Amino acid sequence: MASEPPSVKPPTLRLATSPIPAAAASAHGDTVAYGPPIPENRSDIERAMARDTFATHVGIRLLEVGDGKARAELELDGRHLNGAGLAHGAAIFSLADFAFAAASNSHGTVALGINASISFVKSVTEGKLVAEARETSFHPKIATYTVEVRDAAGNLIALFQGMVYRKKEAI
Repeated sequence: MASEPPSVKPPTLRLATSPIPAAAASAHGDTVAYGPPIPENRSDIERAMARDTFATHVGIRLLEVGDGKARAELELDGRHLNGAGLAHGAAIFSLADFAFAAASNSHGTVALGINASISFVKSVTEGKLVAEARETSFHPKIATYTVEVRDAAGNLIALFQGMVYRKKEAI
């Protein structure tokens, strides 16, 4: 009769930007990921978005963020293409989702996506994509956003719609 393997708690991934959180995380057996240094003179929302390690990994950059709106860009390269040689839907969705997150958190409180959909209206193989998010309705608990993803020529590539639940805590 084989004995069952011991139960092991999976490690938690924590983003650390200084040695103090890293040491605390390591003491608990957690994995620590270091993001890029975040300048002190950035707004709270810019600092929060700069900690998005997935966006950094795929090459998404925040261009601007303000009351209920945001713009982000992605320069397409080989890692963003699908098997047909076109920009992968996940790359386009990730760009739109990042702009959505920045716009929805721009009011200074945590906003979490609870629904999102995207329509891909034109294929693209190369160049820069820009996602522009704007708030379409705002309420204390629920808000909706529309994000347009366009290529460098201004052609609409995708249309994203998202809804967030607003928490009470600050960014």
